[in-house]
Amino acid sequence: MSRPSPTVSIMMDAARAAGRRLIRDFGEVENLQVSRKGPADFVSAADKKAEEIIRKALEKARPGYGFLLEEGGEVIGSDKTHRFIIDPLDGTLNFLHGIPHFSVSIALEREGKLRAGVIFDPMRNELFWSEEGQGAWIDNRRLRVGARRKLNEAVVTTGIPQLGVNGGELFLDELARVRTEVSAVRRFGSAALDLAWVAAGRFDAFWERGLQPWDIAAGFLIVQEAGGVIIGLDKKDAFKGSFVAANTSLAPKLAETVEGRIRKPAPSVKPRTA
Repeated sequence: MSRPSPTVSIMMDAARAAGRRLIRDFGEVENLQVSRKGPADFVSAADKKAEEIIRKALEKARPGYGFLLEEGGEVIGSDKTHRFIIDPLDGTLNFLHGIPHFSVSIALEREGKLRAGVIFDPMRNELFWSEEGQGAWIDNRRLRVGARRKLNEAVVTTGIPQLGVNGGELFLDELARVRTEVSAVRRFGSAALDLAWVAAGRFDAFWERGLQPWDIAAGFLIVQEAGGVIIGLDKKDAFKGSFVAANTSLAPKLAETVEGRIRKPAPSVKPRTA
């Protein structure tokens, strides 16, 4: 087993502390004050409190590091080489509807490259983590992406654009193509956990468009350290938020399907008879 570095241990402790607060608030979700940043962006007191818990813990342990926060925006630190990327509650809509599927996501970026990631599922008490070059883990068990190589055997997960978000028609086109090629499509509502579950082999692949860095940073590294790959859609940088994640065999096949580049087999040619 690989042991987490001191910095990753601090990230894990912060995620668990925020998760404990989220569990408490989840039990009183009907009493939470809820506001909206935009048509599909719900923010609750739980988001803000969880983010505050994480930020305080990390600032105390690593003073000077910068932050990219879902609620608090970008905070420039005195140490320009390090930045934490934080989603305190990924799956807010699930949380607000009493659906027990949401997560805390924390990534560490050093000199512009992802170096560590932690995703905590408070309701299942599962902590996924990775560190550059050290593999991906769930608590003390090594993670590996699934080994399936055929799309028609794969269970694929995705996200559906919510009300008020552009891209609904494009998604329906993509879904129509994908569902005819794969075993099944699922939609759970937390991109961070979708990526963690791809790393764990629970899902074979994941695709989505329009996600933000805090949704995906930790999950990207965890998938890659579990032996998977991330492919940006439409030949764009995956970190812009539109991508496919899977093992090295399925990822390019799913990307082709999502983009409508499904390769058809060449027509068979009957041999000529003498």
